[in-house]
Amino acid sequence: MSDLVIRAVGADEFQTAIDWAMGEGWNPGLDDLAVFHAADPHGFLMGFRDGAPVSSISVVRYGDDYGFLGFYIAHPDARGTGAGIAIWNAGMAHLDGRTVGLDGVVDQQENYKKSGFVLAGRNIRYTGVPKLGAVDAGGVAIRDVAQADLTALLPYDRAFFGAPRDGFATVWACPASGTRRQGKIAIVDGSLAGYGVIRECIRGYKIGPLFADSEAVAEALFAGLVGAVAPGSDISIDPPEGNKAATAFAEQAGMAPVFETARMYKGTAPDLPIDCIYGLTTFELG
Repeated sequence: MSDLVIRAVGADEFQTAIDWAMGEGWNPGLDDLAVFHAADPHGFLMGFRDGAPVSSISVVRYGDDYGFLGFYIAHPDARGTGAGIAIWNAGMAHLDGRTVGLDGVVDQQENYKKSGFVLAGRNIRYTGVPKLGAVDAGGVAIRDVAQADLTALLPYDRAFFGAPRDGFATVWACPASGTRRQGKIAIVDGSLAGYGVIRECIRGYKIGPLFADSEAVAEALFAGLVGAVAPGSDISIDPPEGNKAATAFAEQAGMAPVFETARMYKGTAPDLPIDCIYGLTTFELG
């Protein structure tokens, strides 16, 4: 392990980890890397041996007290050599003193527990071509997110996350022209009542987040996001298992559970309104 060099890398070098994630079947978004990396440019680490990348981790800091861990990968050829635990330790050092969240594969739960993480709940990925019946909007207006909406959207987003993430949410929900990602908001009685984002991935599309004040708002937003992409597209969404209305809605839309993660925290877990979270933002950044 003495020949292992770990350092923060730019988005161009971290593309290697995105490629590894594809190989692991994680299906990242086509335009994820730039906005992910910008959230914390010092929080994307890679391990190198003889100049070749062998391990990766993202450890994004939010505010003063919170961080989220993702992209924890050791190249198959480097597993069992210490490259994985070394970059894990470097990543945790980057987040020292903060509450840390992660969405880990279930079979790694015991390893995460050994590092002080506690299970908060499961997240279930549903995938399929949604079958949408008639949606009773019930006074819910759905439209694209505009820059002017951020004054209301950013405070709204903070209620659903462990810390402020205004820089990330601004670009995530209201991307530049040409980005393969689209945000929509729900308006009820003149006020913001939910928002969601859909993005193109290696395979199909992912919706995330989908935050809404009620099931009716969530259904209207979901229909609006699905309608923004080509008919017949495969779509994934990641509701927390604790939101029974969200998982039931995904099943009623004809989507099937294909994958799950364990949401775990080291430190004080944030008190989130799970009943209003119909889809997580990402497994990688929380």
